[in-house]
Amino acid sequence: MGSSLKALHDVPAPAKLNLFLHVVGKRADGYHLLESVFALVDWSDTLHFERRDDGAIARHDRGDALPADDLCLRAARLLQQATGCTLGADIHIEKRLPSGAGMGGGSSDAASVLLALNRLWGLGLPRARLLELGLKLGADVPFFVGGHNAFVQGIGEVLTPIALAPLTLAVLKPPVGIPTKEIFSSPRLAISDSSAIVAGFPAHELEAIARASVERFVDQGRNDLQAAAMAFAAEVGQALKLLESASSFSPTGAARMTGSGSAVFMPVSGETGILDQSMATLLQGCPAGWIGKICRSLDRHPLMDWAGD
Repeated sequence: MGSSLKALHDVPAPAKLNLFLHVVGKRADGYHLLESVFALVDWSDTLHFERRDDGAIARHDRGDALPADDLCLRAARLLQQATGCTLGADIHIEKRLPSGAGMGGGSSDAASVLLALNRLWGLGLPRARLLELGLKLGADVPFFVGGHNAFVQGIGEVLTPIALAPLTLAVLKPPVGIPTKEIFSSPRLAISDSSAIVAGFPAHELEAIARASVERFVDQGRNDLQAAAMAFAAEVGQALKLLESASSFSPTGAARMTGSGSAVFMPVSGETGILDQSMATLLQGCPAGWIGKICRSLDRHPLMDWAGD
């Protein structure tokens, strides 16, 4: 198909928050079955790409050595191998999303690599093919490639797009990482006997709930990984208490951990300037290394139109 583009700059890779996360079973291969609503938010990494004609792929934003399995490099090489493309790329990532947060930062970066290089290299792959490649990289990558807020099932690969009412969320991240593998093997992990979504969120009502009062997802749902994460890192519980006790916020829903942590969030209401100041005041009282941000939900991924559909 070909492309005359030499570079792509300021490419966003937004985070996601799990409005709820229910563990509803376990497959024979050990993978857990989940039900969740993934909401895109406006906290993003920023990526830059320079096309190379020699086929080499390199990442230049880190001073330390990259791990051999760096997800962004894997994404670029997978796309190259799947298409036989002879072009390469220099990749630079401005990291703003915290790692070990449960916000999908690494998966989002990888998805933006697939979408951006599909455009930069002029491949024109349709979204369905990019979704297939994304799943090879990780269960969360297809969500970011798909581009919509979604009800998520299976191990994370079954996506049902939904339209969410606008949300404003206070997000707080303590300086601790939660090992996902240990959380899923914890005796404190709650696994429901049957689909938890059926009673609280009948399938035919999902869209109506999402459009009208998305906070219901937070209030009536839960995160089944939260208890195990709190047992592993007390800072998760501290973060939840800090959000819930912050008198300067006007909460519209319960505080909850996202993903496997350690970030937590709480739906709030108020004017932008007041909310930002409230977060700054909260962080002043936190130990060193804590970060927080007022986020707003996105209707769709900003690179939604970059697939070849």
